[in-house]
Amino acid sequence: MLDFPGCAACIVWIAGCNMRCGYCHNPQIVLGKGSIGEGAVMDFLTRRRGLLDGVVLSGGEATTWSGLANFAEKVKAMGFAIKLDTNGLRPDVITRLLEAQLLDRIALDYKAPRAKFAEVTGVTAWRRFNSTLDMLCAQGTVRFEVRTTVHTDLLNEDDILTIAKDLAARGYRGRYAIQMAVIEPDRPTLAPLAPPHRQLDINQLQQHSPLELIFR
Repeated sequence: MLDFPGCAACIVWIAGCNMRCGYCHNPQIVLGKGSIGEGAVMDFLTRRRGLLDGVVLSGGEATTWSGLANFAEKVKAMGFAIKLDTNGLRPDVITRLLEAQLLDRIALDYKAPRAKFAEVTGVTAWRRFNSTLDMLCAQGTVRFEVRTTVHTDLLNEDDILTIAKDLAARGYRGRYAIQMAVIEPDRPTLAPLAPPHRQLDINQLQQHSPLELIFR
């Protein structure tokens, strides 16, 4: 009831990822090979027609799966709405899904401003993310939300405001979601990060952001 606004949805977690964010709380999905096949997922969805409204394609990073478009076509043909959670590193895949009218909503992870992008994500792929962000801001058909996960040892208030100002300059008019990284002893992360040493100054961010912020 939470991941796909307006829909009762299930989440399909697709194994594999093209980033290596240290705070990632799905290391078994990022580094794993998956535990069930496409057929089992389709059987699950068949049994839930009329009970669920939508399907969230998440991960890992869903766009790394070569079969994503074909799978999305089958899910759409069953009458489900589709939301894609993505890090934006495959603008070609996202463009194909949009052109085929397979997506109803997108959540885009803006991991860090350009100066810290490689440090936070573990990859030097800003140009590909930048291409996706430009493309999504230019289209007006599919609603999308931008969000950032924050570990305050990696990102600070200035970084968040840099992102918010960049989004506003590109014409993004949606809400900008901030979610704190969760570091707990019984919840493994991709890298052995300690809990954040401090929380964000929410008042400072709300006062200076050109966009409406929501905190999760």
